[in-house]
Amino acid sequence: MEQRILIFAPIGRDAALAEQVLELAMVRTDICHSAEQLAEQLELGAAGVLTVEEALPAGACAALTGYLAGQPAWSDLPVILLTQRQGDPQLVRHAINTLGNLTLLERPVGTLTLVTSAHALLRARARQYMVREAERRKDEFLASLGHELRNPLAPIKTSVALLGHLYPQAPAVAKVREVIERQVTHLTRLVDDLLDVARITSGKTELRREHVHLRAVVEHVNELCLQSAASKRIGVDFALPPQDVVLHADYARVVQILANIVSNAIKFTPPDGSVAVRAWVDDAQLSISVTDTGVGLDADAIPRIFSMFEQGNTVSGQMASGLGIGLSLARTFAEMHGGSVLARSEGVGKGSEFLIRLPVVVLSRQPAEGGGARVDVAPTSAARAAQVLVVDDNCDAADSLKVLFQMEGYEAAAAYDGCAALAAAKGGTPDLIVMDLGMPGMDGYETARQIRQLPGAAGVLMIALTGWGQGDARSRTIEAGFDYHLTKPVEFNDIIGLVKGRLDK
Repeated sequence: MEQRILIFAPIGRDAALAEQVLELAMVRTDICHSAEQLAEQLELGAAGVLTVEEALPAGACAALTGYLAGQPAWSDLPVILLTQRQGDPQLVRHAINTLGNLTLLERPVGTLTLVTSAHALLRARARQYMVREAERRKDEFLASLGHELRNPLAPIKTSVALLGHLYPQAPAVAKVREVIERQVTHLTRLVDDLLDVARITSGKTELRREHVHLRAVVEHVNELCLQSAASKRIGVDFALPPQDVVLHADYARVVQILANIVSNAIKFTPPDGSVAVRAWVDDAQLSISVTDTGVGLDADAIPRIFSMFEQGNTVSGQMASGLGIGLSLARTFAEMHGGSVLARSEGVGKGSEFLIRLPVVVLSRQPAEGGGARVDVAPTSAARAAQVLVVDDNCDAADSLKVLFQMEGYEAAAAYDGCAALAAAKGGTPDLIVMDLGMPGMDGYETARQIRQLPGAAGVLMIALTGWGQGDARSRTIEAGFDYHLTKPVEFNDIIGLVKGRLDK
């Protein structure tokens, strides 16, 4: 399908003659007999289109412009247009302005000219397909990279938590813990941003909307940005509306929008500077202004800063840290919510302002409670005899998580592959299984399916703990029989928060 040239010439014998000439030159063609058929065939795939001037007002122009408006970023559909020497110059000019990658051939067209033009079209389209394939491989690489980076992060995070349990009163250990946790959190955010790029470019990003309280979002953002601001002695001041503001939005993405912009303001603000976050509601629209006393922006830089992988310069002129994708992700997620992100600055050295706009659902009179705040819980005494099985081919990750469960009073064991996990479940049905998905041999999906088929295993609480966070991985975990899907590295308290109450005997 993608190697053919579609021919639309509904009047006269142009279509039949062009098909005959191109078929002899080993060029695959398909004739479309109506503009509707042309539009349908374009959606199925085509290397390009050959049409004639008189077909433009007969629907060809509308079908082509409709397809071109929605074509993916890698695509630039080539079009060959056969024109009349005494044709309509205004119609041709309109085609030149709207059909993009257009080649004009004046009739009568020589056989050699038509064949060489068709081969040039096919070569150009082949280059575009190469770009598409490179994009696909890049997305797969980023997804695999994120998974591989998350695997070592998980045991680091759980081992740090173990330090806190083993030496709760040691100041030196507490300081080391803080450094490791801060750096692991930073690395995790970089990995998440890389995966978001892959999801967005492949069209796999979906919003999980719920009622989200602005106050909970701001508290979360403040928690995420506190360390980086403190390290530069930058004060971050938040001012919220007196009434609670509720959005119908994806909580994690709204946090990401605001956190990315506040983090960017902190990064480009010199030490001892300030960042101010102001929020207000007007006409069912939430506006959040983030202003800083940082390096500012010149007029030429503002259109570029929201481009993917765009980097800015520090005060000294050297490249700033980061991947250059935070602002691009913030704008993309805001637009997915029906909002926007704008930037303005009075110039270099005069600070910047970023304005976020998002639609509002509810304004209530009293501040909300909860709404996304993290809760640290411990298992009740009734749950301390619960049997836990940790399954991961990364032995460090499995062992450190097993010890954490044991230190909380659970009876925990570890298995390092799917077969061992299945054997352990047959030997005695556990109350909770926390299992990695990407194991060699029998992976986590198949292991979960087989465990669910064991007598008495229908009530086992199963959590998928994995580096794969994409939507298809989440849907596959549900189909395999898991109750929850958590992305590495995960806070141990988040696991406890899911199982609390479920393991009571």
